[in-house]
Amino acid sequence: MSGGHSTYTPKTGIERWFDARMPLPRLVYDSFVAYPVPRNLNYAWTFGGILSIMLVAQILTGIVLAMHYTSDTTLAFGSVEKIVRDVNSGWLLRYLHSNGASFFFIAVYIHIFRGLFYGSYKAPRELLWVLGCIIYLLMMATGFMGYVLPWGQMSFWGATVITGFFTAIPLVGDWIQQLLLGGFAVDNPTLNRFFALHYLLPFMIAGVVVLHVWALHVTGQNNPTGIEVKSKTDTVAFTPYATIKDGFGMVVFLFFLAYFVFYIPNYLGHPDNYTQANPLKTPAHIVPEWYFLPFYAILRAITFNIGPINSKLGGVLAMFGAIAVLFVVPWLDTSKVRSAVYRPWYKLFFWLFVVDCVLLGWLGSRPAEGAYVAMAQVCTLFYFAFFLIVMPVLGLIETPRRIPNSITEAVLEKNKGAHVALPAGAASPEAKV
Repeated sequence: MSGGHSTYTPKTGIERWFDARMPLPRLVYDSFVAYPVPRNLNYAWTFGGILSIMLVAQILTGIVLAMHYTSDTTLAFGSVEKIVRDVNSGWLLRYLHSNGASFFFIAVYIHIFRGLFYGSYKAPRELLWVLGCIIYLLMMATGFMGYVLPWGQMSFWGATVITGFFTAIPLVGDWIQQLLLGGFAVDNPTLNRFFALHYLLPFMIAGVVVLHVWALHVTGQNNPTGIEVKSKTDTVAFTPYATIKDGFGMVVFLFFLAYFVFYIPNYLGHPDNYTQANPLKTPAHIVPEWYFLPFYAILRAITFNIGPINSKLGGVLAMFGAIAVLFVVPWLDTSKVRSAVYRPWYKLFFWLFVVDCVLLGWLGSRPAEGAYVAMAQVCTLFYFAFFLIVMPVLGLIETPRRIPNSITEAVLEKNKGAHVALPAGAASPEAKV
């Protein structure tokens, strides 16, 4: 699917001159115009393009914001307020960046769930999946450090709590914490380090994204059936078919982002973070940004010792393990069928897993007490069971539905089914001719 001779033909002398020395137009043409994509892609596949747009938007707005931000504990909070109030269009840049981070994570979570549902992590796309997990890990680091920069109450205390968990790691924990903090407490060196890393990491993400897209073009895109492309009839050109669909998906997605930016720009932020950081006043409930809440719930769910591992270290291991397990998903799923469309039992467990993740997110925002802790423990158990038990075992015992012989056959069957399923009393198109 990724091979074949290039069909790009330079039309002018300048194009021929440029193509002979650096075939960048040919690369763009082959990758985004003539590139063949499965003809049955649905709107779940538009989130790859949406993520690319969001990454560019975050980098551009971040660069401009960095020009006005002051990474000093006595000035950081005021500099953010000055950006919003005094810098030309500063409010727009600030709210695009802060809400853009949330929508970036919304898109990436949908992208991950789509990959899990349609088996996009299976051979030969294991490396593609691993690169995506690396991007996600870098996003989490970038988001956490960016959350500290406004230097509000939740910024300060969130950094204090999260970096404090590193001390649970034997031997090197204290060293890691001091390396992150630049000292023994969250202070000016911490803010400077986080600002530098928050500025740097998006460019690292962009580099891994290039590798991710490269790996995608080598193996070709997966599709809702999970069947590999077998002939030219299974594919259509990326432009105009996929670009029109991606463009429409981007417009709808950006419409929702615009609604938040212009009408409820602070809705996704925590109220305590609009108060300047005070080391002498601890908030009633310390929580991270919403997109970290599932992992925060897993961290707090371990309230018991496991042999020589105390509860604090156990929580840290569980939190990092919840992310690390994503990297080995391609080798945990034993089923030879990719798409959950043809795996009824896996589909059921997948949607239970989605509900479980949403519930973990809600529990992460609740106090770590009473029934909330017990619920978080049950949800954490199911989270790991989905990857470590359901995926390996279900692939061995599940009987999948009949899989079409090709993508074209699946498309024709779907269209035929849609044609047959007419409302009661309605005449078929042929009957009207």
